[in-house]
Amino acid sequence: MESIIKYFETIPPLHRSLILVGGITFFWILEGIVPLFSVNYKKWQHALPNFFFTLTTILINMPLAFLLLLCSDWAVNNSFGIINWMPAMPLWLYVILGVLFLDFFGAYLAHLVEHKVKPLWMVHLVHHSDHNVDTTTANRHHPLESCIRYAFTLFGVFIVGAPIGVIMLYQSLSVVCSQFNHANISLPRKFDKAISYLIVSPDMHKVHHHYVLPYTDSNYGNIFSIWDRLLGTYMELDRDKIKYGVDTFPDEKENSSIKGLLRQPFHKYRKPTTIN
Repeated sequence: MESIIKYFETIPPLHRSLILVGGITFFWILEGIVPLFSVNYKKWQHALPNFFFTLTTILINMPLAFLLLLCSDWAVNNSFGIINWMPAMPLWLYVILGVLFLDFFGAYLAHLVEHKVKPLWMVHLVHHSDHNVDTTTANRHHPLESCIRYAFTLFGVFIVGAPIGVIMLYQSLSVVCSQFNHANISLPRKFDKAISYLIVSPDMHKVHHHYVLPYTDSNYGNIFSIWDRLLGTYMELDRDKIKYGVDTFPDEKENSSIKGLLRQPFHKYRKPTTIN
């Protein structure tokens, strides 16, 4: 564990990029072998706007990484933060708790707030308006959302007090887990259900991408499923009943256009439909 943390303390930007690209490539290939839904869309054409937003996310996050380091160093040097207030523990437990709490503040809480605050929902809408969810959807975030998510991650680093090695490990796991749970893959139902008690599985997260409430407002987790289960936001829906997109923004052509997606947060808010 110590060698893993030391590696992530100084992980080169190239290695971080390889993790992102390698994850997309692996799950892209897997989607062709065990697809959940038949691929009746042009995968490369569908992927282009998603790759564009992946690039904007990288361009926003990479230059700001130094703020994570500054915040982390301050917290560690001043013994500030949740994991620094806990009793002495083995390194492996320290790392697991650090990743767990970073997942709460950087992913679960950020995601929940984006769904509950109307202006933030309009920004997050870009992610939900994909009509063919696959592994490339994982990084389909408007540049404004990339900034919002970064702010929550920075807040999480401050509150958790995690060292930079744990932060970089968390971010790498977060990328791969998001690519995994968005991937258009069909795992055996019992296996998918079993792993969903620990991590966010594909079937669990696909419920979140169902086109109407209350399913859209559920299963906010990214790495660990514990937060949804503990905080009452966990829901189930048979995979065969899932329909992607958002009912209030149904224009698939507009939702596949980079220009249209960049303008999407500035539309007037439309109240979603709720089914009983």
